[in-house]
Amino acid sequence: MLNFEFNINNSKFNINIMKKLIQAKLYQPNPIEISGFLVERYNKCLALLGLMPTKLDKFTIDAKGWSPEIAEEKKVIHYLNNGDANPQAIIISPKQKGKAVFEPFHNFDAEIMDFVFEKYENEINDITKESALCLDFNQHIDVFYETFDLLKYDKITIQFHLINDLGNIKKEQLQLVETFNEGNNFVDEKLHQKILKSVRKYGDLRHRDLELQPINYQTTSFYTKAFGGVFVFKDFPNPVLVFESKEWHQKAIKNTTYDVVIFHINESQLLTTLKGYVALSLNIEKTIGTERYQRIKKHIFAQMFSQTDHPIEDILENALLFKNYLNKLDIEGRKRLMGMERFVENGSTNMDNYVNKDFINAMYQPHSSLLDTDFYLIWKLLTKISPKDPFHMYKYDKNTFYKNFITWNESYKNWVLAYILANN
Repeated sequence: MLNFEFNINNSKFNINIMKKLIQAKLYQPNPIEISGFLVERYNKCLALLGLMPTKLDKFTIDAKGWSPEIAEEKKVIHYLNNGDANPQAIIISPKQKGKAVFEPFHNFDAEIMDFVFEKYENEINDITKESALCLDFNQHIDVFYETFDLLKYDKITIQFHLINDLGNIKKEQLQLVETFNEGNNFVDEKLHQKILKSVRKYGDLRHRDLELQPINYQTTSFYTKAFGGVFVFKDFPNPVLVFESKEWHQKAIKNTTYDVVIFHINESQLLTTLKGYVALSLNIEKTIGTERYQRIKKHIFAQMFSQTDHPIEDILENALLFKNYLNKLDIEGRKRLMGMERFVENGSTNMDNYVNKDFINAMYQPHSSLLDTDFYLIWKLLTKISPKDPFHMYKYDKNTFYKNFITWNESYKNWVLAYILANN
């Protein structure tokens, strides 16, 4: 069990509290175990990336080759990055195909790894028999100087680098064989020994494809952890930047060079603007009949009680118990919880008279006309703005889910885990 604290999104996060999630395989699920000779290969990859080797003799990795144990050892979460502008990855095993990315720096990191395996699966299977690959996600930006550099993201070139210099060793083997075939060189014992030594150490590389050509991944809108966390929306009338960091937001709004719409994630005008861009929709009448509305209502309900005579998980699953505890709330608590339904029942036009603002924010959803990338990104943004739906928290922004999970009642945690496992 890991035992350390990271500063994730400006909040302390103790992994020891995550036992329930780990046991349910909802936290860093199905990692790949690295030990033995693979540790040496991994250290060679770290050296190629300019990083110090690990002292661990066994650890686990995800699809990108990122290890939580090495991150603990180095006390740096994104230790594989060469600065925020240049993320990197390690492929040491074909088993990384299809695995989760535990700590993505960009929302598209898992998609990039899937793209790499789709393009070069056979080559990766072959190369990782004797070697490993270091991947450089080149945004064609050497270093970030300001937040507006994020607008330059267009095409990411994925470049591949092999440890052990196998490409040149293959050329040497080809040259040795060519020399062997010239004249009477086949009787040269020293040449025989050179060839045998190389083959014993590296295998016969002559007919193997060891040169992976760079491939390009096209970006659209995205989320990055750079600058404290920024959403970059490119498909609106003007680009929109949404900052999680107040510090970086304040720096960005002072710049008048770029024609960009800038928000802090907590600004009230953000949702109104996105709705005006037809990125969001809000239909209370339709929403209150959905399972999502019930999840949000149950989540708010569960947070209203510091102590109950019955387990919260039983109350949420039993309609009679739910009504019983609903009536134990004071009048303001009942109004807050049932405001949406009262608003619809009374046919009012003034939602603010009935519904708490946080509840309204939680009911927004991406507009159905959005492309898949923007659709996912809007859900991620909404989850950060109003973390009231535990299922969507887990689905669209796991760090937000983890930070909230550790604060919940143990019985409510059980209910959430059971719901996710049944619906994930």
